[in-house]
Amino acid sequence: MSEQPRARTAEGLVEGCWRGEHAVFRGIPYAQPPIGPLRFQAPVPVKGWDGTRQATEFGPVAPQAGPTAESSVGNDWLTLNVSTPALGMARLPVLVWIHGGAYIAGTASDPMYDPAALTSAGLVVVSINYRVAAEGFVLLEGAPANRGFLDQLAALEWVQRNIAAFGGDPHQVTAAGQSAGAGSIAALLTMKRAQGLFRRAIVHSVPGTLCTRALAEEVAAELAGRVGATPDAEALSGIDPLRLADELTALGADLPGHRERWGRLSQIGVAVCPVLDGVVLTETPWKALAGGRTGGIELLVGHTRDEFRLFSVMMGRLGTFTEDEACTALDLFAPAPGGADAYRAAYPQATPEELLELVYSDALFRMPSLWLAQANQAAGGTSYLFELQLAASASGGVLGACHSLDVPLAFGTLDGPVGRHLFGDQPTPEVSAVSWELQQGWVRFATAGDPGWPAHRPERQLTRVLDIESKTLPYPEEASRQIWEGCDPAPFDLT
Repeated sequence: MSEQPRARTAEGLVEGCWRGEHAVFRGIPYAQPPIGPLRFQAPVPVKGWDGTRQATEFGPVAPQAGPTAESSVGNDWLTLNVSTPALGMARLPVLVWIHGGAYIAGTASDPMYDPAALTSAGLVVVSINYRVAAEGFVLLEGAPANRGFLDQLAALEWVQRNIAAFGGDPHQVTAAGQSAGAGSIAALLTMKRAQGLFRRAIVHSVPGTLCTRALAEEVAAELAGRVGATPDAEALSGIDPLRLADELTALGADLPGHRERWGRLSQIGVAVCPVLDGVVLTETPWKALAGGRTGGIELLVGHTRDEFRLFSVMMGRLGTFTEDEACTALDLFAPAPGGADAYRAAYPQATPEELLELVYSDALFRMPSLWLAQANQAAGGTSYLFELQLAASASGGVLGACHSLDVPLAFGTLDGPVGRHLFGDQPTPEVSAVSWELQQGWVRFATAGDPGWPAHRPERQLTRVLDIESKTLPYPEEASRQIWEGCDPAPFDLT
């Protein structure tokens, strides 16, 4: 192992580095930098190179919005990383990780996504950067919609072309993601171009955040107006990407003032999301699967019990939500007609804050995840479902089983910054056991299509409940499921 690992891609030779017995390659471009005349356009294939390209550093991240936005120097935003236990002709199963971040933030270089444990278990792990925020998802005249999805497609096509050189099997690709990453994969399921690019999918906390073209056009006009431009690609190409990202952050903070016109979107703190544009994304994933317009696949779906708790804590609002705020949440997000009354009847002992957390958790993550599992099964696929009930042990347990808690458990990054924040410097044996079970579920699923528990079928609705003592039970959120039964997850629209 004295020489650094090399792999020959279709575009040229890359040289990575050794990390123990694993070969790691970082910052490999899968498309040209989307700047200048390529800004706001579909990704363009990367040009080949002569000689050896160094692939030891993560690529820069696209300009981001929101309170957790990362920043870096450089504009080569469309890169990916590969971690492999065996170069050459090994033909190992491949896991392609699509990060979350509400479609406005996130990066593959986050230590929470360290692939070392999964690579040690025999997977070739690929992680990708893609355009987010204004660069990836603001709807503009003269530009394709949902550019972040187009980037993901280009990265998956790169995997098909090149992963064999890194020891991976292009016929055994599992796309995996959480939150916006899970929503991305759900959207990819509807696209003809994505067919054949991955065989299986792992999706955690699938978001129900999609919007209509009419709403997306108004948001784009508002954002463009803040920088003195019109909402088209040519005009906004003259605006510095970081300035545009900052204005999107400010617009997110001002969303409550748009409630009368923008309805549900005004309450989620994020101004942009994927749009049903009629070209890249023609309908919601749930309708496409349930209507038989796309076929089912092998699908592992999960959500946490207390999805919204993370956001309550991040906003500094835990313990302060009022009856009026609960009424607003129920009026906007509970299924109509009668959803608000149904929640109060189903949860008669719930406080206003508990009702608010319930309806936000259900509408934004839990029910969309359940619907995707059921729609995939109806489309001829096999769905496996889990709910994480293990609570974060740090900070006195205030986070509960919150959004994103499952990610360091699955990656086995309990000793990373996020893992320590959630579980303390010394995770308990129970936490380590849940981490091992979820991680092995991923590995088994990516290898053979079975995570180790029964499939979720309509007649029994079996769900793996991950906790101090994990069990396989009927779906644990039955009261919420009944409230939402028969309700389509509708895209955000103008009121």
